[in-house]
Formats: sequence, C-alpha cells, structure tokens
Amino acid sequence: MLGCVIHGQGDLRVEELPAREPGPGQALVAVRYGGVCGSDLHYWRHGGVGDFRIEEPMLLGHEVVGTVVSYGDGASGPLAGTAVAVHPATPCGRCPECADGRRNVCRDTRYLGSAARFPHVQGGFAARVAVPADQLRALPAGLDLRRAALAEPLSVALHAVRRAGEVAGRHVLVTGAGPIGCLVVAAAKAAGAARVTVTDLLPAALRYARIAGADTVVRADEPDDAGWPCEVDVAVEASGVAAGLDTCLRLVRRGGVVVQLGMLPPGQSPFAGNLVVSREIELRGAFRFDGEFDAALELLAAQSSFDGLVSAVVPVAEARAAFELAADRSRSCKVLLDFKE
Repeated sequence: MLGCVIHGQGDLRVEELPAREPGPGQALVAVRYGGVCGSDLHYWRHGGVGDFRIEEPMLLGHEVVGTVVSYGDGASGPLAGTAVAVHPATPCGRCPECADGRRNVCRDTRYLGSAARFPHVQGGFAARVAVPADQLRALPAGLDLRRAALAEPLSVALHAVRRAGEVAGRHVLVTGAGPIGCLVVAAAKAAGAARVTVTDLLPAALRYARIAGADTVVRADEPDDAGWPCEVDVAVEASGVAAGLDTCLRLVRRGGVVVQLGMLPPGQSPFAGNLVVSREIELRGAFRFDGEFDAALELLAAQSSFDGLVSAVVPVAEARAAFELAADRSRSCKVLLDFKE
C-alpha cells in the first residue's frame, strides 16, 4: 500500500508500506481521502511546525476519512464497510487539563501525524491505517466522504469561534482566508454572526471566503478607506502572521475579543500589547478541538456549500504535486489526497 512519508525538510516521499493489521483496541480503516493541512506543508517546507521538528521518518496526515475494514481484540464500533471520519487526537485522560475538560490542550496527547513527541505519532496518509477504535465517527446520513474530509479543519474553526464567546448578531473579522480562515467564516455564520469581514492579500483566497459565506472581503494591502470596517465585535486571527494579529487588535472594539488561531512563527512575535491594556481587549488562544468534531460532521451534512472549498483531489502517487498546489494559495483552497486503490 502507498503512504506519504516526510523524511526531513523538502524530503517528501510516496513509499510502499507494509500491510497493517489492527492491534488490541484498534480499528483498521481503508482511507479514501486525506486533506493536506497547513501543518503538513510546514513539515514538508520547513522540517517542522513551530518548535516541533522532524527527527525520524513520519507518515503525515491527520484529516482522514474512509471505511471500516476490521477490528483488533477488544475493539468494536461501526460495522465493517461503514463510512467514517477519524478523530485524530488521543488525550491522556489523566493530566490536569483533561480533568478540567480541556482535552484539546492535554499535555500528553497523541495526535496523528505529529512530531510533538518522540517517537513521532505516525499519521493517516496511507491506504490502510490502524487507529484507536473510539476515534471513529460514522458519517451522518447524506454526508459523502469527499465533503467529510473537511471535518477536522472545520472542528478547528468551530473551536475558535466558541473560544470567542457569543457571536450571534455581531460583526466578526477574520484575518487570513486560507482553508482554516474560510472555515472560520462558515463557523461564525452558523453561530449566527450578523456580518463577517475577511482580509487577505490574495484575491483568489478572498473568492473562497465569499464561497464560505463572507459578507465583505478586503485586500489586506488596500488603504483604510477601501472597505475596511471601522470597528468589529470579535476578531479571529487565522493567518499566522504578526501583522494579522495587529490588525485584529486595532479593529476590535473596546472590551472586544481577539482569538489567535493561526500558529505564529517560532520565538517572539511583536504585537500592540498596549491596546490590550488600554482597551481591555480579551486576547485568547485557540488550539485544535475536542467535542467539536461531531458538530462539524453534522454541519457538513447540512450544507452542500462546503463542497466549493475543495479545490482539487489528487491521487496519492502524485502527492508532491498535491503539496505544491496546496502551498500555492493563488490556485487552491483545500487539496485532498485520494488513496483509492
């Protein structure tokens, strides 16, 4: 079977991997689609994500959907042949964060395709993967596997919107119209936001933001009188650059909320900290998700408009071309790998 393995910066290989069998408590899944995430691109282009560096070959991928093949000893779940999405996180269940109901920031979690720990947690970009059986989620009626591949990034977006607090009836700003930023737009609209404004440097990205439901889009390099809002109630920074955070802090109202979702570069990032003080702005982080995964699947089943955010489906044998396309935001939004054998 074919798998997509990262060996180091710029060293992405499609390899023939040994057949997998489920171990105790595991399910074997025939993967159909895997979404190329920004973190996968970081591992490929930079050899790491933030402070997490590649130290051994690692199977990439954590946005995977497919069908159930079989179960190992002591495991059960949806019947063989059932279409499923795979929740990529396995929290420890013992740390203070897990005990406090914040499993998404578990200090000892295992996450598919992550170099945050060593040995690395191998990912899901392979024709067959074995995962803990309780991470499987049967797809709701009417949801096909192609659209379901958006469940993991949509869960990230839903968590960010929930971190913002009440957004119903409010004006929300999203800086960055990559796949996550576009899904934040959809999540904010689903939560009742009255207006969503999106900024980005690329016209193509802003077109995808429109597909996601943005009311107003603004080129980030346009002058202040070119459609920029005077003030917003909530801002979600999804670009992962300090300039985006600065924009959020300057445009959110006094007493408003800014959610930092985009992963900033390693080390220190400058930001307008005095505004946090003088305007009593609440600056909150948002990292991954937990229970939002089930809500994401239900939302995807209810809205066919999400299909417009999948810009390409590429066979796994052409993974290098798929990564190059996903990295070019002037040509793509969400790119899926197809593992059909």
